[in-house]
Amino acid sequence: MAVSLNRRFDVTKTQVMRQLRATGKAQTRKTYRNHGIQGDLFGTSFAEIGKLRRAIKMDQTLAEQLWATANYEARTLATMIADPTQMTGAKLKTWAADLEDRHLAGALSNLAAESAAARSLTKQWTSSHSEALACCGWHTLASLARADNDLDNAYFVEYLGKLESRIDSSANYAKYAMNNALINIGVRNPQLERRAVAAAKRIGKVDVDHGATSCKTPDAVAYIKKTVAYNQAKAARS
Repeated sequence: MAVSLNRRFDVTKTQVMRQLRATGKAQTRKTYRNHGIQGDLFGTSFAEIGKLRRAIKMDQTLAEQLWATANYEARTLATMIADPTQMTGAKLKTWAADLEDRHLAGALSNLAAESAAARSLTKQWTSSHSEALACCGWHTLASLARADNDLDNAYFVEYLGKLESRIDSSANYAKYAMNNALINIGVRNPQLERRAVAAAKRIGKVDVDHGATSCKTPDAVAYIKKTVAYNQAKAARS
């Protein structure tokens, strides 16, 4: 039974899993495996997952049921439809303990960043020796840099110092997440741009092994400057 995309309604875990399975493709499964995704997966594209998200909107009970399946696509969808106000620090830690790859860590970070526990979890996860948890923490910090207007510059300056001192010795994909956080801090405002660019120049090239994929690690200085220029031009047009 396909999920209607035209209205909000109650949908069951069985219906969602059936649709995820039906829209899975072998080539997408292969691509996901090449990107290091482990465990059970259907090969459902993000476009299809996005359709389900728009149909379901927010459903905390369903989100928890989907996370419990341990299926990659179901867990990705769970992070999209969960209610951030109901995701306590304890519950987010429980979900984070299940992480096996950086992609799901990134998805969970988006949810964590909207929760009341975002700042405390960022502090804990960015200090973790677990690659997945570290990825989750630094991606959460990146989200806070983009969206939390209540945080002052000092908050991010402290993390820039930690990032600069740890990035070389961090796990492979944690480096990528740290580089992403560095970029997002750098585009937050002109003061942090100067700090982030200076840190990026001291860090130099960030080497990340992306395996059998075409993914590349952005040059932080170039990416910050390009994004700032784009944002300024966009603001001028509006």
